[in-house]
Amino acid sequence: MDYQTALAEEIRACAARLLAEDVGTGDITAQLIPENQWATAKVITREPAVLCGVAWVDEIFRRLDGRVTLRWQAADGDRLEADQCFLELEGPARSLLTGERAALNMLQTLSATATATRRYADLIEGTGVRLLDTRKTLPGLRLAQKYAVTCGGGHNHRIGLWDAFLIKENHIAACGGIQAAVTQARKLASDLPVEVEVETFEELDQALAAGADIVMLDNFAIEDLHVAVEINGGRATLEASGNVDNSTLRAIADTGVDCISSGALTKDVKSIDLSMRITQTFNV
Repeated sequence: MDYQTALAEEIRACAARLLAEDVGTGDITAQLIPENQWATAKVITREPAVLCGVAWVDEIFRRLDGRVTLRWQAADGDRLEADQCFLELEGPARSLLTGERAALNMLQTLSATATATRRYADLIEGTGVRLLDTRKTLPGLRLAQKYAVTCGGGHNHRIGLWDAFLIKENHIAACGGIQAAVTQARKLASDLPVEVEVETFEELDQALAAGADIVMLDNFAIEDLHVAVEINGGRATLEASGNVDNSTLRAIADTGVDCISSGALTKDVKSIDLSMRITQTFNV
């Protein structure tokens, strides 16, 4: 299954899970509202953000009530200003309120990931270095958060454990060394990229000698990253990881590495503050 197909299926499944989780056997509070009462509503962000999650919200309301219409005033990846209205809805008031929390939960989480990514991407703009995510995603939201990273200007590392080799410290110890691990990886799946995580210059030499496609430089100091780039001489793609934050990101990019990975893009995000307000009600 290709990535786009898998993402589309995940959006449908996620919307179903969110509604089942929140609505359960029925929204008893929404039943206080007359069945024939319709409403319009708007969604705003109370802080600057990068929007992400449009397809999830569309699917939530499609499943909940096909009579709800959504008018988006921004698209995934667009920058939003504080207090900006980016979505207007119209439909049965009951349905708007029933779907509100599920929709906002996805928007605030995915927009947070996109916003964090954009903040980092802006810091390394012009360097040519690619910003990568990791597998440190929120449980059950792997594809969603990786999509959000791309909306923020980042790039996806491997999606899971099946689409690329990443040979880390424990793999190396269990396999009997870097050369043995790389050799076995080539035998298992010669068409997949092989990445080796290293912590020392000695391990870097071993990974390059073994023919690794990508070498992850784990927690290398800035001066050591410069040296690693010289040692590599363009033989493998170099990925810097560890000690990545707002204060170090640009300096890491300026060492000449090819990419920088950061788990903070997905695991340390703070939800964007969003709000939905009913603006008008009328009977039909």
